[in-house]
Amino acid sequence: MELRGWDRADVILFSGDAYVDHPSFGVAVIGRLLEAEGLRVAIVPQPDWHGDWRDFRRLGRPRLWFGIAPGCMDSMVNKYTAARRLRSEDAYSPDGRHDMRPEYPTIVYSQILRQLYPDVPIVLGGIEASLRRLSHYDYWQDRLMPSILLPSGADLIVYGMGEKPTVEIAQRLMSMIEDYDPSLSYDETGEACIGREAFAKALLGENQIPQTVASYPSDYYPALVTLHTPLQLHSHEECLADPKKEAENFRHIEEESNKLHAQTLIQEAESRWIVVTPPYPPLSTEELDHSFDLPYTRMPHPKYKGKRIPAYEMIRHSVCLHRGCFGGCAFCTISAHQGKFIMSRSKESILREAKAVTEMPDFHGYISDLGGPSANMYGMKGKDARQCEKCKRPSCIHPRICPNLHADHRPLIDIYQAVDRLPGVKKSFIGSGVRYDLLLHDYKDETLNHAARDYTKELITRHVSGRLKVAPEHTEAHVLQLMRKPPFEQFYQFKAIFDRICQREGLRQQIVPYFISSHPGCSEEDMARLAEKVRDLGFRLEQVQDFTPTPMTVSTETWATGFHPYTLQPIFSAKTPEEKQRQRSYFFWDK
Repeated sequence: MELRGWDRADVILFSGDAYVDHPSFGVAVIGRLLEAEGLRVAIVPQPDWHGDWRDFRRLGRPRLWFGIAPGCMDSMVNKYTAARRLRSEDAYSPDGRHDMRPEYPTIVYSQILRQLYPDVPIVLGGIEASLRRLSHYDYWQDRLMPSILLPSGADLIVYGMGEKPTVEIAQRLMSMIEDYDPSLSYDETGEACIGREAFAKALLGENQIPQTVASYPSDYYPALVTLHTPLQLHSHEECLADPKKEAENFRHIEEESNKLHAQTLIQEAESRWIVVTPPYPPLSTEELDHSFDLPYTRMPHPKYKGKRIPAYEMIRHSVCLHRGCFGGCAFCTISAHQGKFIMSRSKESILREAKAVTEMPDFHGYISDLGGPSANMYGMKGKDARQCEKCKRPSCIHPRICPNLHADHRPLIDIYQAVDRLPGVKKSFIGSGVRYDLLLHDYKDETLNHAARDYTKELITRHVSGRLKVAPEHTEAHVLQLMRKPPFEQFYQFKAIFDRICQREGLRQQIVPYFISSHPGCSEEDMARLAEKVRDLGFRLEQVQDFTPTPMTVSTETWATGFHPYTLQPIFSAKTPEEKQRQRSYFFWDK
């Protein structure tokens, strides 16, 4: 800050991850985005939350707000396995150290900052706050928790992918300072800055912006109804008393998260109203390009020299092509956080980033992944946008592929081939999961069928690093239905195509399936049948996991409440450690 001539920062971001200046790390994206808006941004990665809190004091008070970005993964998923055991390493910390972040850093960091700087606004972002924006089941505490706004003491949550709301927050607050608004605060030097009163005036009440969460006192209810005509959920206290009401709530939460024209959601909790405004429209290609084209160094901060950051090792030579996923898998948080509508980068932006990867000093010719949440959804959208505007289905491909979906794989093939033609690129791989149901579907448009066959051949012959990951997740029809996954017969079909192409091309490659045990609706008998089928296919499974209930998924709500949110019918789940371990043991039939 001294070298830049700054007496203070406009925004100070606290991150639970090691700092990596790369577009796959949320705090880097928000930091670079605010910098591009002309703001002075400081980032404090993995502050020490013990002792005298010196890391929280080090940079003083920001002019606008403190931001909390606790990490790319939920802190509890990052730290513990499904059996609630400590993981072998923290993938987002130097040398995988476990002691670099607290549990629930969103709450811990916010409470510290609130004590140190009681008048400075605090804005929460990232997946941990995003998926805890309303009442949610917490697996690690085994109880239903209210919105994370309440225990944190923060002023606002930006949920989902936060570029648009963050820029809007910055613009509104900067305009208040430029206009010398009478609600501004002033520091000890007499400089104008944003206090909580000015923040509330600009961003709360009738001025609450889209894609944010705020809380209001109980007597604010008449104003809420007048301003928003909201959809009112069962209160947190009602959900505590009756789990079926929590399940019923979640259907509305998921549907509104996946609509282009959503309603405001409100929920009473601890004598306050939690207000969730509808999300912004999906980013345009130009807006997404702007986010990815910011001047990232693509490197960890120099303070980590000589240290290994496991998550960075995985993505350092990868390129993300799009955001969003319309798969709607019941156990997955991607659509709850990124939405189901695909936001795709331009080919030019992708090639610029791929070229930057080739210029990295440790690049040896191999791009590890040209992917996204699902590898083969790039550029896909509805043929008739008007139908999409009325739709509230959480999945475009379950229980069957929507006839309005324009699932054209040709743009993706074109990008793969263009990247492979770049000087210095020997080969590009697809490390993200592939949706084979999109490849096997019989489309009415023959050009789409032809493109799917071409993509399948291109993928298998040119972009597999010896092993192709796919995720059937289970073998039994009723479990797959609850998971919102395609029938297992499609995996047989895809494996036959994979084997045939590999044999014809003389390729020694494997297909690696992912499976989940203890998912709601799955019994021990179902796992026995799964073991029998994978044995008959000749697989000795490696990529397996026990179901971990994470906030804001259909599967978690079903597991926690005992009722499916859409049918409100009771569903069995394996819950005790003994039941879960017995189900998991069937994966290892060969032992």
